[in-house]
Amino acid sequence: MQNIKEEILKAHSFRRAIKEFEVDQKISEADFEFILEVGRRSPSSFGWEPWKFVVVQNMELREKLMEPSWGAQKQLQSASHFVLLLSRKGDEMRAGSDYLKYKSQVIDKLPAEVEEMKVGFFKNFMENEFDLTDDRKIFDWSCRQVYLPFANMMTAAAQIGIDSCPIEGFDRAKVEEILAAEGIVDTNKLGVAAMVAFGYRKEDSPFPQSRFPMEEVVEWVK
Repeated sequence: MQNIKEEILKAHSFRRAIKEFEVDQKISEADFEFILEVGRRSPSSFGWEPWKFVVVQNMELREKLMEPSWGAQKQLQSASHFVLLLSRKGDEMRAGSDYLKYKSQVIDKLPAEVEEMKVGFFKNFMENEFDLTDDRKIFDWSCRQVYLPFANMMTAAAQIGIDSCPIEGFDRAKVEEILAAEGIVDTNKLGVAAMVAFGYRKEDSPFPQSRFPMEEVVEWVK
């Protein structure tokens, strides 16, 4: 057990936000399937899994994404694998939507009475507890769910010696416009929450990893 703990902490210490990757060093198919599988198995509020992962390996599309993606200039050019993390938009996540029915009935195979109860709880949560009352609020909430697989994928990658870089530096509307024009994403249903690049670092960071000390981050209430 101690060895497992040490390996997990070692992976977190290893991970950096890598700006440029070794172009000629590619992640194996098996290793990247593992990273995606960790993302797929991640938890989400109410178990709705309001996400989709688009792996962009087409270099022509990466080139088109560069102009609106100011935070991913070197990563788009050099990453072994580049992923767009998409989040469900408002109408997709409202009680009674086709997406939630599909998730409940086809994927989860819930009995009708259980589905009705779950959707009722969710509707109350949205409207009365978390104030998810307009499209932007719902999308922002869905984006927060996407950050669970987002983080898990980067941690899993680090545990097998693969580098990554989380990216929020992009013009969402322009990126979605490109994806819609290419026929890749129905932007009425899905929006871009974040991007993440994977590969092997070109060089080590000159800066050591720094974090707040534990006593400034954690408060115990006993």
